[in-house]
Amino acid sequence: MSLISLIPLISHTIRAMKLHRLRGRKVCDFVQRKGRVYKSTNFTVRVLLGAPKSQKNTEGVFLGTFASTKLHKSAVKRNRMRRRCREALRIAIQETDKLPTVQLLLSPRSSSLTCDYADIQKDVAAFLSTLHTYG
Repeated sequence: MSLISLIPLISHTIRAMKLHRLRGRKVCDFVQRKGRVYKSTNFTVRVLLGAPKSQKNTEGVFLGTFASTKLHKSAVKRNRMRRRCREALRIAIQETDKLPTVQLLLSPRSSSLTCDYADIQKDVAAFLSTLHTYG
């Protein structure tokens, strides 16, 4: 067998959790109101079990982010905080074999801009270890 013929076999055996976007103002507001809060040093997450109503049959993790202007004046820096937290969560979710279908609304804190990326990864790992308790 050649290497090219093995690629479909490898892609079917490795199933990583899919990270979906949490879309729409109403959906994000619902998670903001009804979700349970997890606070860490670098971000705050609101957790709501289940998929959004618009995507009932989809499994995976639905992630939305927001960062208010209170966090930082510069939109570039707010977006950097958002991207760092989202990327750490995306990598951790891909490495995790099974998570419940859940909606997450992530809000970075100002410390996420200046801290090491490894600190954000530690916070994400701590959050994912407690995710099964939100029920």
